[in-house]
This record gives sequence, structure tokens and C-alpha cells, in this order.
Amino acid sequence: MTLRIAMAQLDMLVGDITKNTQSVIDAANKAHDEEKADVVVFPELTLTGYPPEDLLLRPSLDPRIESALARILEEVRDIYVVVGYPRRIDGELFNCASVIYQGKILGEYAKQKLPNFLVFDDKRYFSEGRDAVIVNIKGVKVGLSICEDIWHPEPIAQAKEAGAELILNLNASPYHIEKMGEREALLHQRATEVSLPIVYVNYMGAQDELVYEGGSFVVNSKGEKVMQAPWFETGLYCVDMIINDVQFNANQPNKVEPVSGQIAPALSEEASVYQAMVFGLRGYIEKNRFKGIVLGLSGGIDSALSLAVAVDAIGADRVQAVMMPYTYTSSISLHDAEEEANLLGVKYSVLPIESMVTAFTDVLAPEFEGYAKDTTEENLQARTRGVTLMAISNKKGYMVLTTGNKSEMAVGYATLYGDMVGGYSVLKDVFKMLVFRLCRYRNTLGYVIPERVITRPPSAELAPDQKDEDSLPSYDILDEILRMYIEEDQSAEAILATKKFDRETVYRVLRLVDLNEYKRRQAPTGVRITARGFGRDRRYPITNGWHIGE
Repeated sequence: MTLRIAMAQLDMLVGDITKNTQSVIDAANKAHDEEKADVVVFPELTLTGYPPEDLLLRPSLDPRIESALARILEEVRDIYVVVGYPRRIDGELFNCASVIYQGKILGEYAKQKLPNFLVFDDKRYFSEGRDAVIVNIKGVKVGLSICEDIWHPEPIAQAKEAGAELILNLNASPYHIEKMGEREALLHQRATEVSLPIVYVNYMGAQDELVYEGGSFVVNSKGEKVMQAPWFETGLYCVDMIINDVQFNANQPNKVEPVSGQIAPALSEEASVYQAMVFGLRGYIEKNRFKGIVLGLSGGIDSALSLAVAVDAIGADRVQAVMMPYTYTSSISLHDAEEEANLLGVKYSVLPIESMVTAFTDVLAPEFEGYAKDTTEENLQARTRGVTLMAISNKKGYMVLTTGNKSEMAVGYATLYGDMVGGYSVLKDVFKMLVFRLCRYRNTLGYVIPERVITRPPSAELAPDQKDEDSLPSYDILDEILRMYIEEDQSAEAILATKKFDRETVYRVLRLVDLNEYKRRQAPTGVRITARGFGRDRRYPITNGWHIGE
């Protein structure tokens, strides 16, 4: 006998419980009618979308969830539906999953392990569940678990002790570069601990800074991966379970094992990051109903990569690139920016800003009298460009895409209300050295970024013959120091102990990171692609007396 399970990777809209419920009903009926599935499994908190954050505190949440469940109970028949949602029980809110069949809830499980670190705030909203829930599905005793539960041995061991022969794990596990490998190693460990197969169903979608890439998969009782759904693709992905119901003694459970199926090919680091950037930007634009994207195209590498991502996300016909030259803009930059725009087929505008900058400096001349020129004049150029892009945004309904990378944002190499102006950033969590790799990767899919853009020394072009390395260490050194300090939380002395860098450089970089927290707080949101991005992952006070050496 077999049990056919459909894993539903669907892209939900946070807060739209009515639409999300309809998506569940439609997918369940499709799983039954077209895929001939016995069970369809949806991810964690599917009905609200993930993460719902303080929408969970709204007084109208409870009746909306009850109405959604009533619809599923009424409109879905002949297939077991396993779905996640928040639910209040005896005055406490739980992160729940239930098994629904023929108009009845056969079992309801409450998540036991509540993560409260990095981007997770579960303990702000939910109470901890305590008990295993086992549901009989076509003679198979199925145990439920939700996301963080699988990262701890106790909930799965508890389910096994209660008689589970198969574990269904509902997830909303956000993307970062190393996450898929971590999940596979984890499920191998859990499955071998309890000698049970595990079906891992992951959320799909992009929600502000977070990307959920799907990649649902199945391991057998030996922890071997036997089926892998694709990344960044919505759909229903099925796995068949062979059920051996021959009982050797009264206490032996059914033997359930998955049939080997299709395993989606692994993605390279560059491919997965690029897809996450495209997916995250597309989700932000479409779900917030922007007409398109406008960005400043400087002829440099960051704006070139951002433009490519924008076109791949929503199409060239909805993207406008604007070159805003000034006195220090080189002819090379003008040529390269035009070539990029032509290669990608976007609308391209050249709007010189010299007259606008002159107007600012003329008005400010009495205030600046007696002061030497400094970064103030450079910032005026950047802010003039920001004003120009925001005017286009307001008039056309296009969102401004900022183009700064993680290396720059870490040390404050950006201008508030200038090049930081915008609604979203696809490079916010991408270090500069990875930007170079991503450009080369994108060109393997089709040549869109001129070689000279990748190889010429980076420059903000706000002063004569300016180069980034005039103000910063070389990016290979800078990025490594930043990675250790930001993503690994290493101290200055721990970084120096590696004997890779001199003391002056390390302390200078770390001081810049700490001093520029105020800028990062005012930066637009952007795609999270590392385990420690500038967003909900890292919450440092702007005003503080902490010393770097401590």
C-alpha cells in the first residue's frame, strides 16, 4: 500500500488570510484531482503568511482564523489537509498545525520550541506547546512538528514514543547562503535518532528582507535524502510512502519508507544568492503594487548588478535607468552606463545635475563663506541625485532601487538622503567581493555587464580621480574583517589574533561600523542572504558607550 503526500510550496501574502485560505483550498483540490495525493502538507503559519509579526496582536485575528478554518472544513473533501496557522486556546496564542479530513479536525499540534534569536521573535507572540500529536492517516501514525521543533531532539523523540511512524515537519525557514546544507545535516541527524522518515515542507515567498526559497525535501529512516523539490519555484511536489503493514508482533509499528523521487540539482552559491535577490525584489515590487523600478545608473559595478537583478525580477519594460552626470563623471562611466542599459533593453535617461548642484551651492554660499570645500560638496551631488530619483518615483509610481552593498553600508561609505534614498536594496547584504562574483555569474546567463565595469577600480566619482581605496582598505581585506566582526561577532583582539591584519586597520574598520549604526537604521530594507544581515538580525543601539576593545 502507498501513501501519496503532496508538499505545497506556495507564495502567500502576509495578512491576507482570505486569499491565503483560498490558495490552500485550491491547492488541496488540485493535489487530490490532478496529483492523486492522499495528503497535502502546507508550511508553518500558511493562513497568515510568514512572518505575520504584530498582526498576531490584532484583536480581529482570532475570528479571521476561525472563519478560514471553517471554509477549509467545508470546502475540502477526500484529502487530508495539514496546514499551519495561529490559534488562541484558553486565552493563549499558539503556533498550530492541524490535520483536516472530511470536515473534521483530526488533531491539532502546538509548536513546542519557539525561536527567539536573529530574525525570529516567536516568544513575543506564542506560548509553548507541550504534547505530541499523532494522527492516523490511512493506517499510518503520523506525528506533526513545526520548524524549530526539528532543531531539537525532544519533540521528535516524544512523537516517536507516542507511536509515530512518519514525521511531517511544517517550516518557514528563511534563506541564507549556508541554510540548505544545514537543513540536510539536521534532518539526517533527527531521522537516524528516531529511525523514522521525515517530510520537510518549507515556505515559499519573499517578505520584506526575508526570502523563503522552498526546497522542500524528504529523508528516509536512515536520514538519506530521497526527494528534493526545486528552490524558488512554487508548486505541488509529491512523494510516495510505501507502507508495509505486515506485523511481526503486536507492538511493532508499520514500516513506512519513502520511494526515491526526483532530486532538484544543487545551486552554486552565486546562483542561489542571485535567485534570492531576484525573488526578493520581485516579491517586494509585486506585493506592494509598484508600477516599476527606477534606479541611478552610474557606470559602476553595484548599479550594473542592481539593474540586471531588476530586469530579471520584473522585466525590462518596467525598469528605468537614470544616469545623472556631474563634473567628475568620467566619459568611461557615461559609455558603460549606456551600454548596460542597451544590453538589458531598459528605458535610459541622462539627466545632468550640474545646474541643480550649482543652484544649491549658490543658495548656500553665504553659509559656507570662510569654510574650505570638503565632503559637504560631495554629499550635495549625491543628494541632488536622490532628489531627482525620488521625483521620478513620485511622478511615475516607480520604486527607487538603491544600489549600495553591505561593505559600504557597514562602514558608512554612503550618503544619507543621497545614494541611500530608495525603497529597497538587493545588495544590502552582499559584500563587495561577492558583487564581483555575482556579476561574472550573471554574465554566464547572458552578457549584460560590460567587462570593464567589473575590472576597473571602484569609485564614487564625487571628486577628481577618486577611488574607493583612497578612503577604505582594499575590499578583500575590508570584507574579511567585516565578516568576522558582523557575522561571527568576533572582537577586535580575536580578529588580530588571526595575524592577517594590522591593528590600525582593524580598529579603524570596527570603529566605522560602530559609528555608522545611525545610517543603517535609516537605510531601506533589502534582501537578507547571510546568516547575519543588517536588519532584524543585528540590533545595536545607536547611542552607546561600548568600546571596541571590550
